[in-house]
Amino acid sequence: MKKIFLSILTITLFISCTKTTKEEKKDTYVVDNYTKTEVDITMRDGIKLHTTIYSPKDTSKEYPILMQRTPYSSRPYGEGMKTKIGPNVHLMKEGNIVVYQDVRGRWMSEGVYDNMRAYIPNKTEKQSDEVSDTYDTIDWLVKNVENNNGNVGTWGISYPGHYATVSAIDAHPALKAASPQACIGDFFFDDFHHNGAFLLSYFRAVSLFGTYKDTPTDSAWYSFPKMNTKDQYQFFLDKGPLSNLNEYFQYEKLDVKTVENKDRIDDFFWKEIVEHPNYDEVWKSKGIIQHMDKVPSSVATMIVGGFFDAEDLYGPFETYKGIEKHGKDNYNTMVFGPWDHGKWASSGVKNSVGNYYFGDSISLKFQKEIETKFFNHFLKGKGDKNSGLPEAYVYDSGRKEWKSYDAWPPKNVVKEAMFLSDNQELTSTKKSSNAIKFISDIKRPVPYSEDIKTVFTPRKYMTDDQRFAARRPDVLVFETDVLTEDYTLAGDILAKLKVATTGSAADWIVKVIDVHPSDYKENNDKLQDHLKMSNYHLMVRSEVMRGRFRESFEHPKPFTPNKKTGVDIKLQDVFHTFKKGHKLQIQVQSTWFPLIDLNPQTYVDNIFKAEEKDFKTQTHSVFTDSSIEFSVLK
Repeated sequence: MKKIFLSILTITLFISCTKTTKEEKKDTYVVDNYTKTEVDITMRDGIKLHTTIYSPKDTSKEYPILMQRTPYSSRPYGEGMKTKIGPNVHLMKEGNIVVYQDVRGRWMSEGVYDNMRAYIPNKTEKQSDEVSDTYDTIDWLVKNVENNNGNVGTWGISYPGHYATVSAIDAHPALKAASPQACIGDFFFDDFHHNGAFLLSYFRAVSLFGTYKDTPTDSAWYSFPKMNTKDQYQFFLDKGPLSNLNEYFQYEKLDVKTVENKDRIDDFFWKEIVEHPNYDEVWKSKGIIQHMDKVPSSVATMIVGGFFDAEDLYGPFETYKGIEKHGKDNYNTMVFGPWDHGKWASSGVKNSVGNYYFGDSISLKFQKEIETKFFNHFLKGKGDKNSGLPEAYVYDSGRKEWKSYDAWPPKNVVKEAMFLSDNQELTSTKKSSNAIKFISDIKRPVPYSEDIKTVFTPRKYMTDDQRFAARRPDVLVFETDVLTEDYTLAGDILAKLKVATTGSAADWIVKVIDVHPSDYKENNDKLQDHLKMSNYHLMVRSEVMRGRFRESFEHPKPFTPNKKTGVDIKLQDVFHTFKKGHKLQIQVQSTWFPLIDLNPQTYVDNIFKAEEKDFKTQTHSVFTDSSIEFSVLK
């Protein structure tokens, strides 16, 4: 079990965002230069959190504390030591006190775990949340760890990134710098849901967060569902309604399966997902974005994300924007590069996402020139706002180059709309209001990838060639003429669809695609054998809207059959230049399988409890007065 756990989480970056090579395993730098100490720090309510401290052996000077709180284990426990510590190799080798902590209820820490544990404003003396756990930990560290200089920084990627965000709320006075990276902001919009649609592709990750335990352990207490196939599309199609997945979350196995017990759920996270299909108080209370007004100006923040991160795009963008909105006096910056989930922590030279190559040393440049400089300035240097770093350091994924701006979106951005016109045209003016119809067959949903495989969490599809989808009759295609000059998008995208359906429910997916010229050359040795860069359809951004939530995520409503209805879809920010000679294409579809779950296309109160009879093929319409509003850099 332990070997399976380690291999899967290494791939998904749930434990480590840096791949370990044979050479790195032999690296003795940490052993030679650091002393490891393990302590259990008592929180204000008496719960003890397991904490591992790596202190430089050179005690002739004082060092800042760099801390990561994680649900993915601070292992190795006991005598073993990590081969790499800290955010990057530079911060490790120049000397910092590096701390890892198992959060409450995970691994060797006491207590019971709660996903995205809710923040409690105005806590009583004995009330605790992740904010108070972080505060109490920092308080103990600065008072008890020798040779610390009184300054603390936090960092983390993905879920640890969420805890870095948490650290900045009602922050301890010693916390001077926090870098939430690919940070979860709200589980109704990150990871497991997108605009109310369930990310079926995350099905295997549910047990990682929802298997109950209440005692410390140094080994995995959960297991992952066994699919026994390499074809995830067919697996989920054969399974049918989501309720048929309940059996994978029944941990107390019964001798006899009966109709009465098929709906039993032992996994507390799966139960939470199933019982709360709408954006109710359960999800709202767990969201951290709503509390960015609680980040004091004494904490400098640097939000890091990848433009092609399939897991957490909402969180980092909304965290940055939330602090900007409320913290007028805060030092708050953002870094977004051409990365998938956590790739900026990689030591590799070549930077690719799936089949698409963006350049060399992009991650290495970030680690050395941005991340290290940020922490050093606020933990070892003057700590003022003159850090020498830009407000927004962003990578143009079309031109393949870094740019710096003093605001995000850049100040010289304007809104421009294009219309989904007849004859597959994307035009700058509305030419008609005609209905373009297509059949959405629930037995043949549009795949999100042409790969035949199973994944723990999806990644490479974010840059996948979309020609396979463009050639299906249930995917509508609209594109410009060949561009005669560069066209740069910098900021969010808003699709304003006008649609209708013969049913009472539907999902709507919009994809923004860079169609490359036919003479575009191969420049990625990882390109899949069946692909060519000639006419490559690069997906730049994509998003789904579960149609029932078009007016409110709290109060869903059905469509009136055959009635023209507006559905707006916000697509997360991009920074991409569609170069001269390329074309800008929009694809619109209604299924995206099994990235998201299958919509029954007839309205039911809770899709997680829908029955086979509820699923029906329907005919959908997209009207040609639909538009896409872009943020265009001038």
